[in-house]
Amino acid sequence: MIKQANIMNDKCIIVTGSSSGIGRSITSKLLGLGAKVIGLARDHNKFKINNKNYVTYNIDLNDFHSLAAVTKNILKENPHINVLVSNAGYGDFGPLENFSIDQIEKFISINLTSHIVLTKCLLPHFKKIGGGDIIYMGSEAGLSGAKNGSLYCSAKFGLRGLSQSISKDVSNKNIRVCIINPGMVRTSFFKDLKFSPGDDPNNAIDVENISSSVINILKLERNTVIDEINLSPLKKVLKFK
Repeated sequence: MIKQANIMNDKCIIVTGSSSGIGRSITSKLLGLGAKVIGLARDHNKFKINNKNYVTYNIDLNDFHSLAAVTKNILKENPHINVLVSNAGYGDFGPLENFSIDQIEKFISINLTSHIVLTKCLLPHFKKIGGGDIIYMGSEAGLSGAKNGSLYCSAKFGLRGLSQSISKDVSNKNIRVCIINPGMVRTSFFKDLKFSPGDDPNNAIDVENISSSVINILKLERNTVIDEINLSPLKKVLKFK
């Protein structure tokens, strides 16, 4: 009988945005189940853990050339990487005309282009080793447009399109692709926003349910693919600051 604590010990996983929020929860759960995790984030001081299976790289995902170079180095040092959890991102909402060109460029770079670049860097490796898993962290904002969400929805619609397209490109290479689209999750995501989930526990998804979804995807037999998971709080209520 396989011990629960070791069910991920055959996984070597890159997690972006591993130092906070959803990424931190995913990282903690994976490490607890025996996986090796390579965490990519700008600031790892927010999450320090004494675990030999956790290796961190400080990186600005907005610097694509640096991201490609770091990824190449990571693969050289960790040739058994077989999973990407492409999670990094942030929120910003409001009328589109209120954003500067620089703000738009940065937002799309982090929330969409960095996922594209990292996927491009890892696909040849996954094909070489005979397979792998790619899990994107999308949003319910990628399912339907929303007021003041033109920028955020654009990025998440694009990420969903990336997931669907890459899945069709690599299904014959034993590479599984999935996107998780959560509604509001009670994390620091809302710290600098003008709204947050309501106070009722039913107004937001527990972050542990997101990380559990990642585990469930990876536990499946290789001949089974979950294309997409949509998660919503029981009651959608916003609280404005």
